[in-house]
Amino acid sequence: MTQVANQASHKLKVSSRAKEALSQLLKENPDLAELLKGAEEAEHAEAGLREMVMAYMDSRPMAYQYYKYEVDGHEALEALSWQDYAAIRILDYLDNSGKEYHDLNLRNDKVSNEPFKTLWLAVKFGIGGGDESFFLDMLHLFRQFRGDSQRAIPDKEKVREWMKRYPSGLDAEVVDLHKKNKERIIAILARKIDAKEIVSPKFYFEEGLSREQKVEKMHEWWDNHLFHLRFAVRSPDLLNEMLDNTLDKETMDLLYRAEKQGIPFFVNPYYLSLLNVEGPESVQGKDLAIRQYVLYSKELVEEFGNIVAWEKEDIVEPGKPNAAGWILPTRHNVHRRYPEVAILIPDTMGRACGGLCASCQRMYDFQSGNLNFDLDKLKEGEKWSAKLELIMKYWEEDSRLRDILITGGDALMSSNKSLEKILESVYQMALRKKEKNRSLPEGKKHAEILRIRLGTRLPAYLPQRINAELSGILADFKQKASKIGIKQFVIQTHFQSPMEVTPDAKKGIDRLVKAGWTVTNQLVFTSGASRRGHTARLRQVLNDVGVLPYYTFSVKGYKENSFVFATNARAAQEQTEEKALGHIPLEYRGHIRKFPLEAEKMVENIEELRQKTNIPFLATDRNVLNLPGVGKSMTFRAIGITRDGRRILEFDHDHTRSHSPIIDEMGKFIIIESKSIATYLDQVESMGENPEEYETVWGYSMGETEPRMSIYEYPEFDFELTPEITNFGG
Repeated sequence: MTQVANQASHKLKVSSRAKEALSQLLKENPDLAELLKGAEEAEHAEAGLREMVMAYMDSRPMAYQYYKYEVDGHEALEALSWQDYAAIRILDYLDNSGKEYHDLNLRNDKVSNEPFKTLWLAVKFGIGGGDESFFLDMLHLFRQFRGDSQRAIPDKEKVREWMKRYPSGLDAEVVDLHKKNKERIIAILARKIDAKEIVSPKFYFEEGLSREQKVEKMHEWWDNHLFHLRFAVRSPDLLNEMLDNTLDKETMDLLYRAEKQGIPFFVNPYYLSLLNVEGPESVQGKDLAIRQYVLYSKELVEEFGNIVAWEKEDIVEPGKPNAAGWILPTRHNVHRRYPEVAILIPDTMGRACGGLCASCQRMYDFQSGNLNFDLDKLKEGEKWSAKLELIMKYWEEDSRLRDILITGGDALMSSNKSLEKILESVYQMALRKKEKNRSLPEGKKHAEILRIRLGTRLPAYLPQRINAELSGILADFKQKASKIGIKQFVIQTHFQSPMEVTPDAKKGIDRLVKAGWTVTNQLVFTSGASRRGHTARLRQVLNDVGVLPYYTFSVKGYKENSFVFATNARAAQEQTEEKALGHIPLEYRGHIRKFPLEAEKMVENIEELRQKTNIPFLATDRNVLNLPGVGKSMTFRAIGITRDGRRILEFDHDHTRSHSPIIDEMGKFIIIESKSIATYLDQVESMGENPEEYETVWGYSMGETEPRMSIYEYPEFDFELTPEITNFGG
């Protein structure tokens, strides 16, 4: 926003609804009202407010130290009172008053952070541009500062009660519902195959088959993942037909606009069978977290074409350092933030997914056409072998690398042949590194490969892919790679809802676990998934089938993801008030570190620990946000607020882990949220939630990144590494 536009905002009159919130604020805070009314300039009001808060700080030395960044960390945050949170936020608002920030929710226009000037203008002249969301946030801030609102942490029984709201895909009622959906979808596809509306050289009906025989054939095909990829929905009309024409006109109009904008559709039949089109009241609305992945929002459709890369290190120019300072061997195949970790995105079918998630972090790549669902063109080409060899040579010479994440897209979208080729190349590279280290003296040795991960959503999206042949490949690789010192083998998956954990998904996970791989989950904390008890219930259901929570990610992206965005305050609230139910006592942290060493017994080990500690789930995940710069963190403070109530957050890096050497130069990151607390609460109320159950969300204005759970630590080397950092040009 330009300075002229900013001045114009100052002249905007306060709306009648905003006046109601402002009036309540002044009524509850007579000292503040007197200060604002008596101040001749906004700066005078700010000075008086600072004096008021500093008087409080005189008796709160620990809070003052935290405010001044003299102490930090999880323990320091937990030592603060609820009033301390508010006092620190007011001072942070004052310290950053008058600053301008680029707001990518507004396509990089500038916004000014002037919370108390906005308040002063409203009180003195009835102008300033503040809307109802802004004044409601201020109302709750001063209630918190006065001590009139307290943080009442829900007890264990309340959280368990919330968890019971969400059925699992393994519940008999839900299993029956999904079966009915499957039969309906099979009948529709059978008609289209019969009518030659959909043609496939692999999946077709021979002449003379009866209707019953065709349906039987369809049931056989249903267990073949290639069938689901071939018959994935690619248009709004087919999507609606598959959902028994239950989408309303407004939704369909939006989907037509999305199609016109060039946003691809790709939803496989299996995943569509998880969406409710009928069923008892107990399951109505419980699939919302799934629906938010399939149905596009108005904001996404409007922004498509203007989406920018969220993570700066994803922008790569060959030969030049990325935002994290790493020089990469190819433009689109290797992503890197941290010294120990590299991400491989192969030029195979692994560049695609089993479906397109509406909140996909790489939507800007779909926008540019770099990612797509033209599956035939994504098959491995001749150039890939040379690229793969180049990447392996790059990694072989790397002094810090010990963890390789093969993803995409989706690692398991690659054919078995392509996946075997990649794994064999990684094995040979790891072996060469190990052998080369034998000739290097102590203090000169390079890090060896300790962990291999496969990033995939197919256990949830398309569990039919996890067949006996694939699990055999994974088991064989683990057996061979273990002999050369690779110790951790991880499937990093992404379940979004307890209803995704179906009998088919459980069967796939069983195969992965029996192959000796640890299965971990990364949840994206969307508005649908952020409902009270939903995330806790998902952790519980995943534990039941042998999956460990790994990350709970705040939604990233700007306005295109604003509909599915749940505020970082809500993430901090969930971490403190719901996830805490699964807190693992310290005396068991060493015990769980051994879980990956006997991954085949994961279900039994998880259940044994839950019984010993009397907790419903193991809270082994960390709540974080992928920063727009480098790395993941939940260390933040609200340092401002826009006139429409969106908080301005200052994020620092996670100092509990090693980073690229460039990190000290990068400083902190400013993120302007795409939704106000008030808007978020209105949204959850529209989902059938009681906003009063979320009341404390207003007060969560700070966060600290949780320590990494011991189960995810790297094993120690028994030799001394070189101090040299290779492949770095930052």
